[in-house]
Formats: sequence, structure tokens, C-alpha cells
Amino acid sequence: MSQPATATDRVASPRRIAALALPALVVLAAEPLYVLVDTAVVGHLGRVPLAAVAVGGTVMTLTAWLGTVVAYGTTGRAARRFGAGDRAAAVAEGVQASWTALGVGLAVVVGMQIGGGALAGALAGGGEVAVAAGEWLRVAAFGAPGLLLAAAGNGWLRGVQDTRRPLLFVVGPNLLSAVLCPVLVYPVGMGLIGSAVANVIAQTLSGVLFAAALVAERVALRPRPRVIGQQLVLSRDLLIRGVAFQASFLSATAVAARFGAATVGAHQIAVQLWFFAALVLDALAIAAQALVGAALGGGDDASARALARRIGRLGALCGTAFAVLAAAGAGVVPTWFSSDSAVHEQALVAWPWFAAMLPLAGVVFALDGVLIGAGDIRFLRNLTVAGALGGFLPAIWLAYALDLGLGGIWAGLMLFTVVRLVGLLLRLRSGAWAVTGAVRGDERVAA
Repeated sequence: MSQPATATDRVASPRRIAALALPALVVLAAEPLYVLVDTAVVGHLGRVPLAAVAVGGTVMTLTAWLGTVVAYGTTGRAARRFGAGDRAAAVAEGVQASWTALGVGLAVVVGMQIGGGALAGALAGGGEVAVAAGEWLRVAAFGAPGLLLAAAGNGWLRGVQDTRRPLLFVVGPNLLSAVLCPVLVYPVGMGLIGSAVANVIAQTLSGVLFAAALVAERVALRPRPRVIGQQLVLSRDLLIRGVAFQASFLSATAVAARFGAATVGAHQIAVQLWFFAALVLDALAIAAQALVGAALGGGDDASARALARRIGRLGALCGTAFAVLAAAGAGVVPTWFSSDSAVHEQALVAWPWFAAMLPLAGVVFALDGVLIGAGDIRFLRNLTVAGALGGFLPAIWLAYALDLGLGGIWAGLMLFTVVRLVGLLLRLRSGAWAVTGAVRGDERVAA
């Protein structure tokens, strides 16, 4: 076998993918597992607290998506520089991304104190759910700086292909918070607000640990406005893509809330399980970002293409395994999160859609990681916006207009997933995404 083929096989080997994906899997699962624990704890307080967490949690998911923008943008840039042999430049990307994360996180805190109640009211349509959601949201917002600092830290550490340290930095705080949540909610008597306090503790501690990792690298820590500006320009497509996601899921929650507390509670259970599956399946996307970015940064487009094919197949396999588990748990899992029979009934409406989407989503999330690692963000932006505006959003509001209930909302999510899958497969086949070099061409123009 020729040397190039041997090198390609080594870069795209399942063992190397697993070495990055498995630690990332634990990190990615930690936060949604905590959210599921939180949902279960609050769900047994009653229908209104569960609905309040559904509304408030959806708003805070926007902050998490901002963190995804920071992390994914940083991973792609850091991985290319690391692949080109310049670790210091890769870490420097993390320094500037962390300053951006801190600034945005503080802005979220201020914004939620001023407008969190009004935003919760707009989503919930008023009433006691809106009041409870606003109170929860104002407290939970204080975790935003730590959440975003952790996202930036995950970004540069993944870029230098270190997924082991984040295990301690994310899992430890979330385990602590999972223990604190039921204690604060019930014995201490804080109720719904106790879950928000536990959330803030986990996110703040995690952010501090990632910031300490940057200090330990002994690189220059001062903010460089010019570099931050370049990162913001280069991340604009990821941000627009994230806005499209958030507009879709915020609309879904708003419509579900208008069908009643039981419907929005069931939607919260199903959508949090969906986010959990998405983030766990994203472990493959994290490996793809780091390995594809490094391969292209080192000028090895053949390895990048082999990685894309292999990671896509692994995504399909993992998504199918999740679908089997979801189908088997249809009559049981909703009872873990609520004792309300009306909530259980509504959850079963969404469940077939949830399970059927998982194999498709496994491929979509894996190939998203390939293109993010390649820096092909503009294409991902256009595809996501097209899927949201042409599929998900019209379906959600049509479900409201025609009184289709939760099934109509989740049919819209299925359409969104199919549109993205078709677009990603066509892009992968074209090969236009595989641009080599330490800095992608459009980054040079932005700089």
C-alpha cells in the first residue's frame, strides 16, 4: 500500500476518532443529563413549575447556542493552526474567544434582569407560568458568563485535540449541581428557584476551571480587539445559523404553550431528550471538527474526505441505536419527568416523530461537524436558514393555525431535519468544502 493511503487510513481510523469522540461524549452528555435531572426534580413540583422551566429553559438555550457558536468557531480555527504545527497560535484563538465569551455572558446577565420577565411572558402568553418562568430566568441568567467561558475553553482544547481535561472541568461541576438541585428544591425549600441556583453554581465553576487552563498555558492573556473583531466576523455565519435554530425552537415552545400547560410540559420533556440525543451524537461532530480541521490545516485533503465518509456512517449507526432505545422507552420515559397523566398523553404524540428522526439526525450532526471543521460555515448558514424558513417555521405556525397540536410541531422538526440531510449529502459529494491551508481563503479576506 502506498504511503499516502497509509497516512489517510491512520488519520481516519476508528481508533483515532474514538480517542476524541468518547471523552467529548461524556462532556457533551454532562450538561443535558443535568437538565434532565433538573426537569425530573421540578416536574414533581407540579404542572406549572414544569411549564415554567420549559419556557425559561428555552430562553437560556439561546445562551447555550451562543456558546456553541463560540466553541465551534474556535475549534475550527484552532484545529487548522494546530494541524499546521503552531500550537501557540491555536491557544491564542482560545484567549480571544474567552474575552468574547465573558463579555457576551455579562450582557446576558444584564439583559435578563431587565427584560427576562417580559420575554417569559411573551413566550408563555401570560399567567402564572409566565410569572414563574420570569423568576427562574432572572436567577439562571447569572450562570451565563461561566457557561460561555466553558464553551470557549472547550473550543480551543478540542482544536489542539485535547478532550480529556474538559472531562474534569464539565463533569465535576455538573455532578455537584445534580446533587444540589433536589436538596435546594425540596429540603431547603427553595422550590423552582433552587433549580436555577444549582444551575448557576455548575456553570460558574466550570467557567473558572477553563479560564485557569488558559492561564496555565502561559500565553499572553490581554484582549486584542483586532483579533476579537476578526473572530466575530468569521463567526457571523455560525451566529446567523444559531439564530435560525433559536427562532425555530422558541417558536415551537411558544406554540406548544398556547395549546396548554400539559402540552408545553410534554414538549419540554421531548425536546430536552432531543437536545440530549443531539449533543451526545455531536461527540462525532467534535471529533470531525478537530480531525478534519487539522488534516486540512496540514494540507491533507484526502484524509479529510476519508474522515467525512467514515464519520457520516458512524453517525447513522449511532442515530439508529438511539432510535431503538427511544422506541423501547415510549411508555416509560415520560413518567420519569412528570406524574401528570395529561403530560404523558401529550408526550406520546411527539414520541413517534422523535424516534423516527434520530437515524437521520445522526448523519446530519456528524456531517455538520465535518463542514465546521473545514470552515465551510457559509454553506451551513444558508442550508439552516433555508430549512428553518422553508420548513420548520411554516410548519410550526401552521400547526397552531390548524390546531394540529404537538404532532404538527414535531412534523415540522422532521421536515427541518430532512432538508438539512439532503443539503449536506450533496455538499459532501461535491468536494467544494475541502479547502487546505492553515488559514482558509475566506478567513484571509476577513482578516
